[in-house]
Amino acid sequence: MKLRFVYPKFSRHAEHHPELREAVPCNEYFGPPSLGIACLAAVTPESWDFDFRDDRVEDVGLDDDVDLVALSFFTAAASRGLELADAFRARGKKVVMGGIFPTMMPDVAAEHADAVVVGEGEGVWNDVLVDAKRGSLKPRYSGSSVDPATLPLPRVDLYIEKENDTYRPDDYPVQIARGCPLKCFACVLPTSMGPKIRHFGTDHTLGQIEQLKERGKLGSLTEDTSLFFGSGAQRRFGWLLDALAERSGPAPISYLGTSMPMIRATSGEFLDRMRAAGINMFYLVGGFDPFTMKAFTGKDPDALAKAHESVKKALDHGIEPYTSFLVGNDDDDEGTFDRMLEFADKAGIRKAEFAIMTPYPGTAVWHRLNAEDRIIERTWSRYNDANVVFRPKQMSPERLLAGYLYLWKEFYRSRQDLKELGRGERTIQF
Repeated sequence: MKLRFVYPKFSRHAEHHPELREAVPCNEYFGPPSLGIACLAAVTPESWDFDFRDDRVEDVGLDDDVDLVALSFFTAAASRGLELADAFRARGKKVVMGGIFPTMMPDVAAEHADAVVVGEGEGVWNDVLVDAKRGSLKPRYSGSSVDPATLPLPRVDLYIEKENDTYRPDDYPVQIARGCPLKCFACVLPTSMGPKIRHFGTDHTLGQIEQLKERGKLGSLTEDTSLFFGSGAQRRFGWLLDALAERSGPAPISYLGTSMPMIRATSGEFLDRMRAAGINMFYLVGGFDPFTMKAFTGKDPDALAKAHESVKKALDHGIEPYTSFLVGNDDDDEGTFDRMLEFADKAGIRKAEFAIMTPYPGTAVWHRLNAEDRIIERTWSRYNDANVVFRPKQMSPERLLAGYLYLWKEFYRSRQDLKELGRGERTIQF
């Protein structure tokens, strides 16, 4: 039987606000797909003839001869994912959906699919395929937490072979672990993958990095919490750092995702080990932690001081903080935008991105804003950090959007020298 994996397209910041293309020096407007399809492809039996289509860069082949279509998507791609599912089914093809959006909104997804996989798919994927062959797909499959150590390497080659002159990501995600014990108000990860951290192991992570390096690509390490929670978490990460440091040639890592509290909790010696392993950039996520939620309100000088100390600590150890600023939290007022810019200038931040707080389905803030009747938009394609889909507490939706655009433009007004970003640096993606 023939199986087709499809990654639905979605709009990033610049697609919704084309004027940003003129303001922001950027050599890439969208990155690689998430690893969901690559992970499922790796556990698909050889008896299945399968391929992969990236809807962002190629035709998905609605009329092709395939028996089963597997769509994986998150909220920003949900409008397109549901549309494609309807189109495939209208042509007589069976459709199964998975990913963050179908996991968080299974009833919505079920209206457009023959089967919905809720949670991690690897543990139930064989059941789905067996049932598909029998013509007896179940409406829903509940994927349990899998042991990452039992999984093969993700099939990122499926993604890389789609590259062309206009689509050529310089880095691809590498998984260190799954799950998270934190309860950040706007993050769905503890719900979608559980509160317990499950590590892939050093050899597996190195294998992910090596297969990218063999194809001329860098790996991006995104699971910052896995470094600090769970028995021996930092020790495990230290093994990975030491193994990377022992390798010859250019560093195979583009960046490590982290946060300001994580930097403050990390010893200088461990930061030096990161630098020795080739990590020269942090993707510094803001707006979720106690420092950056309060630092730009003008009411918490201690939080602002800690934010400055975090950035300085990273720079002192030779690691550049590519900082993501989140605007629209309830404590943000109209002065927040200028305070963020002032902080960035004083802290010496060279590269940044700006995002509008978005209440993604399944998150704590989604449930709270729904209860407060503050959700004003349910067009899923607008849930991409670039649109205001709720009523802010201290300003109008129009003012929040204007402030977001102002941040992008003003920050890069004095940083137009960032035309070409060197190897080993994460490109600005918006």
